[in-house]
Amino acid sequence: MIDERHLLTLCATGEADRVELTESATNTDKFCEAICAFANDLPNYRQPGYLLVGVRDDGRRSGLKATDQLLQNLAAIRSDGNVLPQPALTVAKFAFSDGDVAVVETYPSDLPPVRYKGRVHIRVGPRRGIANEQEERILSERRVARARSFDATPCPQGGLKDLALGQFEAYRRIAVDAEIVAQNRRSIEEQLASLRFYDLGRNCPTFAGILLFGASPRFFLPGSYVQYLRLPGTRLTDKPDDQAEISGDLLSVLRELDTRIRTNIHTVLREVPGTVREKETPDYPEQAVRELLMNAVMHRNYESNTPIRFYWFSDRIEIQSSGGLYGEATPENFPTRNSYRNPIVAEAMKELGYVNRYGYGVQRAQSLLKENGNPDARFEFDAHSVLAVVPRRQS
Repeated sequence: MIDERHLLTLCATGEADRVELTESATNTDKFCEAICAFANDLPNYRQPGYLLVGVRDDGRRSGLKATDQLLQNLAAIRSDGNVLPQPALTVAKFAFSDGDVAVVETYPSDLPPVRYKGRVHIRVGPRRGIANEQEERILSERRVARARSFDATPCPQGGLKDLALGQFEAYRRIAVDAEIVAQNRRSIEEQLASLRFYDLGRNCPTFAGILLFGASPRFFLPGSYVQYLRLPGTRLTDKPDDQAEISGDLLSVLRELDTRIRTNIHTVLREVPGTVREKETPDYPEQAVRELLMNAVMHRNYESNTPIRFYWFSDRIEIQSSGGLYGEATPENFPTRNSYRNPIVAEAMKELGYVNRYGYGVQRAQSLLKENGNPDARFEFDAHSVLAVVPRRQS
C-alpha cells in the first residue's frame, strides 16, 4: 500500500491510467468499474491502480469522513461476486485536517479479462470505458503467459468439437451483459476465450471449458466426478441403499447433487417450547449441506484421479475432496482465510447461482447447522484431501 507522500503526489497529478479520483462515498458502480479497469491493466504496466475516494477532480480533498462502514464496503467489493474473476485489492484510510481519503489499491489480474456485471471495463489515460472486441482479445491473449491455475491452462487434447456450444450460449447470456451479447461479432472461439474457456494461441479449450461445457469431461479429467453412497448404518462396510457416479458437465453435476440432497433430508414435526405449535425440523439444514458440497466442487484438485466422495450415513454426512488446503489457507486459519485453486470454476459457479459470496461458505454452513440444532461440522486435512464431517441432528 502507498504511503502518505505517494498519496499526495497522486492527488496532485490527477486522473491518469492508474489513478481515479472521486468525491462520492456511495457510488458503488463507479468504485467497481474503476477496480475492474485497474485489474484489467490494458496498458500492461503490471503495477497497481488507485481509486482515491474523497478527492475532487482538481486534487483537493472534499472533506470526506471515511467511516469504518465505508472502508468495509470498499473491501467487500473483492468478494461480493460482481467483479469477476475476484480482484486482488487492499484498502486504507489517510486522515488530513481538511478531510479523509480512502484508498483502494488494485493489482493487475493474472486472469483477464475481468468483468463487472458482465462488462469489461478498461482505462487508457484518464479515460475509463468498455473494452471493444480488439481490446478484449488483447486481454485474452495476455492471460496465457500469466495463467497459474490449472483450470486456466489449455487442454491440448481437446477441440471445439468436444464442447457443448449450446450450453455455452446459455451461460454466456448469464455472464455477459445483454447489450454486449447483442453487439457481438466475434467467432465462437473468441467468445469462449473472453470468458477463459478457450486458448486462442493453442486453438483448444482450457480445462475450465472442458469442465463447464465438455461433452465428456471424464475423458480428459478422469477424476472429475462425484462418488455418492447412501448407507443404512454408520460404517462404510455396510451394503449401500443407493449409489451413483455423478458425472458430466459441471452444471449437470451440480443439479444432480441438489436433487440428492433434497431427497435424503428427512423432516419431522417438533413441538416449539412454551407453545402448542409444532415446527418442521430437518435432520440437516439443506443449505448447509449444499454449501459444503459446493465448496468441495469449487476447491478440489481436478488434476487428481480421485473423485469427490459424498457419503450419507445414518448419523452423519462425509464430504471428501482431493487436494489439501490451497494457497494461504492452513489448518490454523481455516475457514477465515482462503485461496482459489480453480478461480474460473469458482466464477462460473457464482454466475450460475451456486455460490452466493466468496469466502463465506463454510462459515455460513456452520451458522445454519447451529440454528438447526446440529453439532458443528468437523474438518480433517492432509496433504492430499479435505474431509468435512456433518453430524446429524439428534432428536
